Amino acid sequence: SLSAGLDLPGRFLFATLTLMTLIAILVFIEEAVYIYRKIPSSKRSIIIWINAAAPVISTTSCIGMWVPRSTMFTDFTAGIFFAIVIHKFLMMMIKECGGQKVLLRRFENGHFTISTGPCCCCCLCLPRVPITRQTLFWLKLGTFQFAVFRPVLVFLSIVLWTNGNYVLYNLSPKRPALWISCFIGALTLFALWAVGIMFRKVRILLKCKNIIPKFALYQFIVILNHLQTTIINIFATQKIIPCAPPLSSTARGSYIAQQLLIMEMFLITVISRVVYRRKYHDLEPPECVAEEPGDKNQTP
Repeated sequence: SLSAGLDLPGRFLFATLTLMTLIAILVFIEEAVYIYRKIPSSKRSIIIWINAAAPVISTTSCIGMWVPRSTMFTDFTAGIFFAIVIHKFLMMMIKECGGQKVLLRRFENGHFTISTGPCCCCCLCLPRVPITRQTLFWLKLGTFQFAVFRPVLVFLSIVLWTNGNYVLYNLSPKRPALWISCFIGALTLFALWAVGIMFRKVRILLKCKNIIPKFALYQFIVILNHLQTTIINIFATQKIIPCAPPLSSTARGSYIAQQLLIMEMFLITVISRVVYRRKYHDLEPPECVAEEPGDKNQTP
């Protein structure tokens, strides 16, 4: 078994990381109870979903650490969950502005700047897009497509894996792993692009609601869960991370990635509790609402 093959420092490390995962779960449960009691029902489920991202990734990493053969399933589970969280974060920014109708009134003559990362940060010549119901629909579609297609591609990968056609670390052009990974990467970039466009527009308005620290935590999860893990896996595949019998290079890379994620997600869970637990005042209604015909005769 895995525990039998560990020395004393290894067992201590595994026990410490498991304890950190359990603490992260308990912190999230306590935070979810607080949100359920204190936050309005329109925002409740969205904020709970976003706060659950770090504990879920920590839990899947802990399971993958103890049960190495489950790594593929735990990585896919974390990826599917975070795909949903990306869409939820976009919806949270819209909700914090008062909803779609109020947002459209607030930015009636405004424009979205689409020359932003991660897709078009260098394309400064791109035109600004008016803020309309249609452009909001396309932004929401940009994140929703990732929440839909990511599970479909994961299911396809598992089906191919059961037949022996899908090998996670085999990026040969003749193998489906390369093409599925590229397609998921493209969908991820489009989803992150939509969130970046919305954040760039509302970050000043929602500064009083600490949207910048919230966005920073969300970005850290993206970077650590995707970019960091990908870099470590590439190093392991290229044998830059040496093997240590009985563990191969890829197995050691997987262990390193999982152990780093557990520690990082634990810190993000604790910081998220501080950021999201604060009480924020609602935004003032947009001026254009008060200037609509018929509103002047109504009692405030």
